[in-house]
Amino acid sequence: MKKSALWSFMLLLVMALFLAACNSDTSTQEKEGGKEKDNSPTTSEAKKGGVVTFGTDQAPEGVFDPAYAGSVVDGYIQNFTMEGIYDVNDELEYIPNLATWEISEDKLTYTFSFKKGVKWHNGEELTVDDWVYALETLATPEYEGPRFNYAEDIKGAKAKKEGKADKIEGIEVVDPYTVKITFEKVKINNLENLWNYPMPKKHYEGIAIKDLEESKQVRENPVGLGPFKVKKVVDGEYSELERFDDYWKGKPQLDGVIVKVIDPSLATGAFQNGEVDIMNIRPQSVKELSALNNVRIEETTGVTYSYIGLRFGHRDKATLTNVADFDKFKSKELRQALLYAINRPAMIDAFLEGKAEVANTVIPRAFWVAAEESELNDYKYNQEKAKELLKAAGYVDKDGDGFVEDPNGKPFKISFGHYAGPAAFEGRAQAIIQSWNDIGVKTEMATGTLIEFNLYNDMKDNDDAALEAFFGSWSTGSDPDPSGLWGNHAEWNYGRWVDEQNQKLLDKGLSEEAFDKDKRMKTYVEWQKYFNEEVPALPLWENLDLYGINNRLQGVHINAIGFQTDVHKWNIKE
Repeated sequence: MKKSALWSFMLLLVMALFLAACNSDTSTQEKEGGKEKDNSPTTSEAKKGGVVTFGTDQAPEGVFDPAYAGSVVDGYIQNFTMEGIYDVNDELEYIPNLATWEISEDKLTYTFSFKKGVKWHNGEELTVDDWVYALETLATPEYEGPRFNYAEDIKGAKAKKEGKADKIEGIEVVDPYTVKITFEKVKINNLENLWNYPMPKKHYEGIAIKDLEESKQVRENPVGLGPFKVKKVVDGEYSELERFDDYWKGKPQLDGVIVKVIDPSLATGAFQNGEVDIMNIRPQSVKELSALNNVRIEETTGVTYSYIGLRFGHRDKATLTNVADFDKFKSKELRQALLYAINRPAMIDAFLEGKAEVANTVIPRAFWVAAEESELNDYKYNQEKAKELLKAAGYVDKDGDGFVEDPNGKPFKISFGHYAGPAAFEGRAQAIIQSWNDIGVKTEMATGTLIEFNLYNDMKDNDDAALEAFFGSWSTGSDPDPSGLWGNHAEWNYGRWVDEQNQKLLDKGLSEEAFDKDKRMKTYVEWQKYFNEEVPALPLWENLDLYGINNRLQGVHINAIGFQTDVHKWNIKE
């Protein structure tokens, strides 16, 4: 059960968990006391039933419908309890799940055929009406959640959102198990950008859309299609999930799953005493956990990268467009100098225990369209090169205080923001600030300190003046299209970078021409080379995904976008 759309909404939240990360499908072995310690999984027989505990370092917000959820932990819970129209395989390809589809000759209309007999947790059968209800909800003017972009490409969806239509023109229900979706225009990823999750229409009956997000049906008594259902929630502590015997792929092997909040500094003890069975772990925890006989560490190259955003303007929320009206980082040479000034390999070693790889593009290596390193500027740490670029662009120290003035001779200073978290975050932020001060670009911490994570996100959403440059991380999901993050008017283009060539290439990468795989790759390589030259944001590194897993827990399948594939197959071996 892979929740690819869920990963799209988790993009924003992954910044808090960028630390999560590194796993391998092989068992780890370590020399200890002159003897080889074997951490390989046990080979004993699987035990029927049992409960496993998934540890997380954040409390869930308690929103159990993907259309409204805004917490990565809520996302984890939904990956146990919800089910999507399509799935994503290890090759990051979209494959049928709840439905299959056929595409019309003109590539505008997709006909979806739903499986029969799929049950909601309340016993109702899934029909196309549940999915249509979800799509219509996203396009309702009263819907204030952040998912309309997953319906807006359907013909007539924008008209409904603007209150000009009662329903979405491009949706045609053929029968209870068949529906046709017609899009406004041909795009290579219309399917990938289509909302994946049906809503239990009868469960929500009688609730106005404006009240749905805060309703008991969403927050206290959720109904899903997945292998587990919500049994109990204790705010700030844990969520208890129980097996759903009528799960359409077969009765789950476990009795249940507990999603429990664990202080990451206590992760080793929690694994040792059996308090937790699986958890995203920080690089700093790998060594301690590797010493435990009952734990294996798994790592994989994921689709998460970290970067430094640079402010170019603000977002006009009335017109949903980005406006480039802030010129501090207008100079390409300045931007390049800031990247040359950062010793990224040293930072990876110091703050990520080596569990990351330097990145010079914002399309992760896991994707088939990722550019070869030889095609990109590598921006290898070089303070002298950085100073040369600054000087060439007119950023020179005219008053002798050790810091450059701008080309007009005015004082130049950068306000850099970073969110709060473990001790490594403070060190990382200070290292970036020091890197820029070392080349004569005066840089100070925005607000004077690390910023509480939710406040930090609000500041970015609202283009707070204090965040001229800011640290962030994205998990891209399974579609290589970067336009949702870097398109001229993308909401999550937090730097508000607006560039004609940027948008031209992004549009080309989604056009009808892009149905030719070779042409699409060529376009995205060209876009990466352009981004790499312009550096509207500074790529830092790709994070490895790290998991600690108790050896008693078997059946966990990990790939580039997560660990919750086929959780109904998870089982316990004692």
